Amino acid sequence: QVQLVESGGGLVQPGGSLRLSCAASGTIFSVTDMDWYRQAPGKQREYVARIISGGSTNYADSVKGRFTISRDNAKNTVYLQMNSLKPEDTAVYYCKTNWFRRNYWGQGTQVTVSS
Repeated sequence: QVQLVESGGGLVQPGGSLRLSCAASGTIFSVTDMDWYRQAPGKQREYVARIISGGSTNYADSVKGRFTISRDNAKNTVYLQMNSLKPEDTAVYYCKTNWFRRNYWGQGTQVTVSS
């Protein structure tokens, strides 16, 4: 059974930083591509970043240069380092993977950027 558990969200001031974690189980993590998505109140869920099994990364334009996705295969964990946070980054952040052609999502972690 695939499980994804996010952590690391919280309240941060504009310009601050947070690091999100997503611990995965039930897959062969080292060969699994991992994504981060987010959903702000009243908006659709949107793509944030991806890291493929080989380590290459991709980012949404809105976070490029501020966010960094990384992975630790020994810990079955993917990270999202978020710097220079803005109020518009406020959202519930979810990690996602695809395993045997089925999408799996974590429960999400709230990130609030406010002074």
